[in-house]
Amino acid sequence: MRKLLNTLYVITEESYLTLDGENIVVQKDKQILGRFPLHTLENIVCFTYKGASPALMGKCAEYHIGLTFYSPRGRFLARTVGKEYGNVLLRKEQYRISDCEEKSISYAKNMITGKIFNSRWSIERTLRDHSYRVDKERLKHISDILYSKLPEIRQVSCMDNLRGIEGKAAEQYFSVFDDMILNQKDTFIFKNRNRRPPLDNVNALLSFAYTVLAGECANALSSVGLDPYVGFMHRDRPGRNSLALDIMEETRPILADRFVLTLINTKVIKNTHFEEQKDHAILLNDEGRKIFFNAWQKHKRETITHPFLKEKTEWGLLPYVQSLLLARTIRGDLEEYPPFLWK
Repeated sequence: MRKLLNTLYVITEESYLTLDGENIVVQKDKQILGRFPLHTLENIVCFTYKGASPALMGKCAEYHIGLTFYSPRGRFLARTVGKEYGNVLLRKEQYRISDCEEKSISYAKNMITGKIFNSRWSIERTLRDHSYRVDKERLKHISDILYSKLPEIRQVSCMDNLRGIEGKAAEQYFSVFDDMILNQKDTFIFKNRNRRPPLDNVNALLSFAYTVLAGECANALSSVGLDPYVGFMHRDRPGRNSLALDIMEETRPILADRFVLTLINTKVIKNTHFEEQKDHAILLNDEGRKIFFNAWQKHKRETITHPFLKEKTEWGLLPYVQSLLLARTIRGDLEEYPPFLWK
């Protein structure tokens, strides 16, 4: 597992990426906007239709640098993949597990346990840090409901029932999401989760954060030899990173949701950083995306102690650590997949 956190985000819409020796060059209308040594990069995330030169894509594949393309508004387009890590036996076992609901559900239950546990702890963190500013009884009630869901998960033997528990837990969690927004209440109002398209500032931030996190999870899974398109809870669908969505579930409340709340509550992101589209979709503008990524990179460098490994690691490496643990479980080195449980 590589210990590099650097990710290059290219958000200028008319940019084109080329290779010059061992450097990536970002150009716009033949003007050089930036030059970066490839050996310092872990991932390149590009929000432009113009793309990159074949030489650069080949070099990224050779150096195992994740290169992911999104539309300027954050819709996933493509990802380059070079020679795979690991061996074919690991992926064949992954496919066997995916084809067997009994085996798949053992992994999915642990991932959803992590999601609900972390969602509850996010609420508890707000209660601990801002008890004088929130409705304590309301948040504590929802926290208790989420806690009661955890034993139910262990008894589940059907994937549809697991999805039902996860859906109800998500509904309860998002019912108090607006309560955890403490500042800018006039322009950052959360009534419910909406997407495709997001219709308010908060949902725009959440959708954008989930898109970025899903891309990083997909790159992490590829780096340990797993197929990000073949999931256990999220079933096969052409073009969908199903396993990336699976592994993202447990990190979504803490890596994406808490990050969005911090951006709003610390007033790093403001109402001026959004724009409304013709279809009434609300999206981050160029300045908003720039601010988002600057804060995202800083957050990824913050360290935590991993509850399973008992070692310090950066937030940005969490998808890679969990992917590695998943690969070891599939390989048979661990008895069951250990989800990330945040405290």
